[in-house]
Amino acid sequence: MTQDLWTVNDALLQRMDAYFRAANYLAVGQIYLCDNPLLREPLAPAHIKRMLLGHWGTTPGQNFIYTHLNRVINKYDLDMIYISGPGHGGPAVIAGTYLEGTYSEVYSSVSEDEAGLKRLFTQFSFPGGVPSHASAECPGSIHEGGELGYSLSHAFGAVFDNPALTVACVVGDGEAETGPLATSWHSNKFLNPASDGAVLPILHLNGYKIANPTILARISREELDQVLRGCGWEPHYVEGHEPMPMHTAMAAALDTAVERIGAIQRDARSKAGASGAAMMRPRWPMIVLISPKGWTGPKVVDGKQVEGTFRAHQVPITDPATNPTHLKQLDEWLRSYRPQELFDDRGRLKPELRALAPKGERRMGANPVANGGKLLRDLRLPDFADYAFDVATPGIAGIGATVVAGRYLRDVVTMNAEGRNFRIFGPDETVSNRLEAVFEATQRQWELPVLATDDFLAPQGRVMEMLSEHQCEGWLEGYLLTGRHGLFNCYEAFIHIVDSMFNQHAKWLKVTAGLPWRHKIASLNYLLSSHVWRQDHNGFTHQDPGFIDHVVNKKAEIVRVYLPPDANCLLSTVDHCLRSRHYVNVIVAGKHPAPEWLSMDAAIKHCTEGVGIWQWASNDQHGEPDVVMACCGDVPTLETLAAVSILREQLPKLKIRVVNVVDLMKLQPPSEHPHGLSDYDFDSLFTKDKPVIFAFHAYPWLIHRLTYRRHNHDNFHVRGYKEEGTITTAFDMTVLNDLDRFHLAMDATNRLPQTGSEGTYLKQQLLDKLVEHRHYINRYGQDMPEVRDWEWPQRLSGA
Repeated sequence: MTQDLWTVNDALLQRMDAYFRAANYLAVGQIYLCDNPLLREPLAPAHIKRMLLGHWGTTPGQNFIYTHLNRVINKYDLDMIYISGPGHGGPAVIAGTYLEGTYSEVYSSVSEDEAGLKRLFTQFSFPGGVPSHASAECPGSIHEGGELGYSLSHAFGAVFDNPALTVACVVGDGEAETGPLATSWHSNKFLNPASDGAVLPILHLNGYKIANPTILARISREELDQVLRGCGWEPHYVEGHEPMPMHTAMAAALDTAVERIGAIQRDARSKAGASGAAMMRPRWPMIVLISPKGWTGPKVVDGKQVEGTFRAHQVPITDPATNPTHLKQLDEWLRSYRPQELFDDRGRLKPELRALAPKGERRMGANPVANGGKLLRDLRLPDFADYAFDVATPGIAGIGATVVAGRYLRDVVTMNAEGRNFRIFGPDETVSNRLEAVFEATQRQWELPVLATDDFLAPQGRVMEMLSEHQCEGWLEGYLLTGRHGLFNCYEAFIHIVDSMFNQHAKWLKVTAGLPWRHKIASLNYLLSSHVWRQDHNGFTHQDPGFIDHVVNKKAEIVRVYLPPDANCLLSTVDHCLRSRHYVNVIVAGKHPAPEWLSMDAAIKHCTEGVGIWQWASNDQHGEPDVVMACCGDVPTLETLAAVSILREQLPKLKIRVVNVVDLMKLQPPSEHPHGLSDYDFDSLFTKDKPVIFAFHAYPWLIHRLTYRRHNHDNFHVRGYKEEGTITTAFDMTVLNDLDRFHLAMDATNRLPQTGSEGTYLKQQLLDKLVEHRHYINRYGQDMPEVRDWEWPQRLSGA
């Protein structure tokens, strides 16, 4: 259709108001009705759901927005998706996608007729039905909005490298009070109008949260304007409560905003093209919609004002099934939308109203960008073996695992530069995590002034850094959900900041994995470095490995946790994770120089198996071991091997098996996790009855949790982080937590009475070493030479 057909006039606005009424009618029906969907008979208690759930307050405003976005999509042929920040307004998103026809295409049982309406209403917030939010089950949604704060971050992530896309992002005024949302207004400083799409925020001020007024609705208009302009936006205000004047104002505001976005992009693309040359950062438009909470709903219930107050937040008429007054009021409310004018005899939306919706993939519910797996293309990846660190003998000095991985990631960036489908995200820590090799291939994207003293800043770049873990996580999630790939690098302790965001994404993956129409997306990959055992210089605040514990709470088919012991294993692990789909992969790796244990061929085999015996460090090849020395993580591996060297040299008759774990989930039974070892394989490694001294990167009780069903669990003795930390030396961090070589060797002798007096004398020597260590670091401020310079004794290899 031509633009002229969508130019605002009275006739068009009247049809749009009818469409708005239809959406509101569907929303109220979803909250209340299980029968009589078109009110063809008098409303009766039997037609009312027994369990009334839903959120009315935000819904009419979102119906209003969705109706108007349809017009500008048609007028300007926009490629647009919709994000509902206050996603508890799920009735609006479901109504919008149903009226445009997408919902019935995805769910054929929810047909576009009276029977389909009945099913649409009944299933909402109902056992066996659909959730009350803009959930994964809803076509067109990439953001559930159950937990508030992330809508703008997801919106910006969606438009990075999507130059044709516009995301209309509704921000609730309650959501606007959250820390992540308040920060995300600054995402416009990272948006390149030449190479990225556009975000159109629509701040919906309806004045209230669940039970309180909102801050942005109560400050003066002048102060609100200062806040938004101070964040770099150009606000356009639409305010009122009478529908027809509001339609006129909203149409004008959207035309202005869309045309302004187009002008910004045309100007940037004509000047910069693909060169990424510097340009003046634009002030992007946004809309502030000020409408009553619960707009068009009941004004007073039980003598108390509802519309325009917090009482409209959820279910404004609470008991229509047993209260005749409530039933009458609900009937009047539903009939106020005049459904007989909106739907034909079959229960279908009338043709003149259906014509208002965009067609095909221009419908926001049918846009393939919102089903990002449809658009996902494999990354072009180099052969990670080409980046191998040469390990001639086990224990050779390394340069830092992430340094080696950074070279691989640099070339991942290069090989996918043309496809523009891979980015690295991090809160100002890419260099600190020693991935700086990536800056040989790209820059940090940054749309603010650049000084001569700055490094790696440019208007276009594949690295996104902002000192907000929330924004980095939200950007990456939006990027993945719309069909691209990425990696989030972060300090291990501070990834906890996004615990809850990870929760929501993992839940999204779990639900979408069960929806056949949702295509799988690229995995969410975390590379956690600057970890607990090497934060000796920053101290206790930077020492927390507990994100792993948090992650393994989620569904086994979604989460994966890897702790590669050296650089070659890290290369293999990163490559594997970048190729994977629909997982959350957590990789924990060190950045400091450390021993390298495995050649690339050995690393590939070890990572493929996920857990295995290191034969070169063991001496039980011809019989049962006396003790199993197990380890998981780079520093625990180092300390375990150092302990093994002590035991083997001082107690040469002792038979020791060294088992290293890369894939943490191997420890669980296969009934609990698809990667889990069978009981037979687990017993083959860890035995059924021998002591197991397990040195673990994180909190020790996680190993007990993962292995509690195993035959030999009672013989597992786990050492890990136990909340002992300070500014000290690297080795002293392990001593404080009993993870050091001396404690591990003593743990073994304590469980091996057959060592007799030899074991007793060795234990005394080890205790003396711990005293010597304490005196030495307190005097010199560094670890003892025998610790700093320790190397694996090659004479012990392959024994």
